[in-house]
Amino acid sequence: MKRIAVVTILGLAILFGITYAGDYAILRYRVAAKRNPFGTVSVSSYYAVQEKNNKTEYIFNNQENQTCVHALFPHFGYTPCWYLSRHAEKQITI
Repeated sequence: MKRIAVVTILGLAILFGITYAGDYAILRYRVAAKRNPFGTVSVSSYYAVQEKNNKTEYIFNNQENQTCVHALFPHFGYTPCWYLSRHAEKQITI
């Protein structure tokens, strides 16, 4: 039973590594071929300020464009566009 678990975990780790490397290779090809590997998503942020009377005040900021990468995983320090478009609101708790 222990051997099956070790082989399964090792297989999943290898599969994850191959997927990440393939995603990175495709992204590097897009950068080299100038095929628009980056995009922008409009993100709105707001501050959630805790007050002394246990209430929360929300202060909304203007929307700003954030650079993202068209890939499955984050690369080059950018968030994937599919993730950023689903999480287009950023709460900053103070």
